[in-house]
Amino acid sequence: MTQLLYVVIALVVVCLFVLRWWLNSPAYKGKRGENRVHDILMRLPDDYTILDDVVLRTNRGTTQIDHVVVSKYGLFVVETKNYRGEIYGDDNRKEWTQIIVTDVTYAKKWWKTYTYVTKNNFYNPVKQSLAHLFAIRKIFSKWSSLQVIPIIVFTGSAKLKDVKSRYDVVYDDDLVDTILRYKTKYLQEDEVQKVVDVILHNNVRELVKNEEHVKNIKESKVAVEKKIASGTCPKCGGTLVKRTGMYGNFYGCSNYPKCKFTTN
Repeated sequence: MTQLLYVVIALVVVCLFVLRWWLNSPAYKGKRGENRVHDILMRLPDDYTILDDVVLRTNRGTTQIDHVVVSKYGLFVVETKNYRGEIYGDDNRKEWTQIIVTDVTYAKKWWKTYTYVTKNNFYNPVKQSLAHLFAIRKIFSKWSSLQVIPIIVFTGSAKLKDVKSRYDVVYDDDLVDTILRYKTKYLQEDEVQKVVDVILHNNVRELVKNEEHVKNIKESKVAVEKKIASGTCPKCGGTLVKRTGMYGNFYGCSNYPKCKFTTN
């Protein structure tokens, strides 16, 4: 009986450990953020159509878009980031920075408080969102009047401490107001449904497993990094030229403005 009790306790401990690991995993946090953004997008008027988890084929494999919103005022490509801490970044950086400051007080050390700073880097969400924009434009290459607007939305307790971008980088509470700010009509009501139908027709989410998508991302990343290291634009094959912008030095494609690829 005692041995059985020990086994049950051990199983409970293991289950709690696995549950804690899952709740803190990037996959769960990301999905939780996407669910929150979906609920927020549902507050939009009825003439806005929301499509979640759209996967499109690209020349390098696949690209996954968290949310696509289709309306008379354009097509909004929404990238969700569920982070905490302070966020730093701009359009030109390859990676953005997350800084988490934690104060811990130890009673056994005369109630002394220690401050711990954790610094993490993550791929530039603007570049990620623009890749989604290019994938959308590709399937609508014959639809020149279609306006595609990228939006990066941060959920959780993230603070956009020093973020500089010419695109919309917003908190989740500001997402609906950001979308409703666009008032110029580009599509008729029947055209909105045609756009939705085209996206649904090209969405291969049911055909592509997550493992395949992650593999495509890794292979694409390696190919891009090799081209950049050789001084070649991974987008059009042009030459990367050193330039100076308002946020410092960066490398841009020699075919600008036809090609607007940039990197640190």
